[in-house]
Amino acid sequence: MTTETQTGGPSPDWSEVYDSPEFQRLRSRFRRFVFPMTALFLAWYALYVLLADYAHGFMSHKVGGNITVGLIFGLLQFLSTFVITGLYVWYADRKLDPAAEAIRAELEGEQQ
Repeated sequence: MTTETQTGGPSPDWSEVYDSPEFQRLRSRFRRFVFPMTALFLAWYALYVLLADYAHGFMSHKVGGNITVGLIFGLLQFLSTFVITGLYVWYADRKLDPAAEAIRAELEGEQQ
């Protein structure tokens, strides 16, 4: 099913949408969050892997019962994933979604 069939009008010129300042601002906002957060998470994960491989004594240090530093770091990997997801949802709700909705409303308004 094409856009023309769904809306009853011609589909927008996507190259114009892509080149528009509003869409480029939206992409910039998205990248401003995603790229640094990705780099931060990959660095955190690399630290975990390097410590697990080269710092056996540190990672196997028991902090209580059978709980080791390595286990805590491993669980923190999961926690950091949930935190990053929550931060992204918060950021998207405030910065990305309103801009995307404005672009969508403008496109749908032109078609009617």
